[in-house]
Amino acid sequence: MGTYHLSITLCLTGFVLLTTACRKEDQQAPAPTPIPPVTIEYSFDTTAVFWGDEFDYTGAPEQSKWGYEVGGGGWGNNELQYYTQGQNAQVTGGNLVIEARKESFGGREYTSTRLISKDKGTFTYGRVEVRAKLPSGRGTWPAIWMLANKQVYGNTYWPDNGEIDIMEHVGFDPNVVHFSIHTNALNWTKQTQQTAKTNVPTALTDFHVYRLDWTPVGLKGYVDNRLYFDFPNGRGGWQVWPFDQPFFMLLNIAVGGNWGGQQGVDDSVFPQRLEVDYVRVYKLVEKRK
Repeated sequence: MGTYHLSITLCLTGFVLLTTACRKEDQQAPAPTPIPPVTIEYSFDTTAVFWGDEFDYTGAPEQSKWGYEVGGGGWGNNELQYYTQGQNAQVTGGNLVIEARKESFGGREYTSTRLISKDKGTFTYGRVEVRAKLPSGRGTWPAIWMLANKQVYGNTYWPDNGEIDIMEHVGFDPNVVHFSIHTNALNWTKQTQQTAKTNVPTALTDFHVYRLDWTPVGLKGYVDNRLYFDFPNGRGGWQVWPFDQPFFMLLNIAVGGNWGGQQGVDDSVFPQRLEVDYVRVYKLVEKRK
């Protein structure tokens, strides 16, 4: 009797296990919980300046923030000026003043200054605001712009690593300001640069705020908070979008050149000044939703 009882118990146990397994196979697996897409909203911390210069002092531009690019040679654009170190730039009356002059120096007939923040004020993404009053006269070519701090992409520093022109103005076309970008695929040598222009009736007599909003999804250009340039990041590789690395600021007045000198240079207008009230850079803020 003991052996028989054991056999029945084993059979029943096997039956229970089998039916339990069948019931488990008949059950459907629970549907996976959907993962909501992550969206990122970009803004800027305008409560604090990340980097900049208020020019609230007197004398030479602050050495901890600004350096100089010096020399003649045309600067790739057949420009006519010699960029000096210090003698054409000073801070006075609460403004940075860059002055272009008609004078012989270094084998050139004009002098000016090209201030740079390379290795001193560099950043990736952010809002840049520069309040400035522009020089006038045929042959002047002021610019507020940015270049990559180092060569990261391609075989050449320019245009492979990009250029952002927050403001350019040529004296033969007064009060018309331009915002442009240049890359390996999109640049002036190929006539493919991305650019926009707008009329600012008092650009030569009053101060205006020239602004860049730079995020991972695009570049936007403004004058006095008015949008007039928009270049989205189309994910076309570094040849189109090298703007994911640190850039630095440049402030200068060129004289003549391929663009600025298209209608010659009027020597009677010199000296001419680019006056800058402030340069302010605000950090990018990411908000994930």
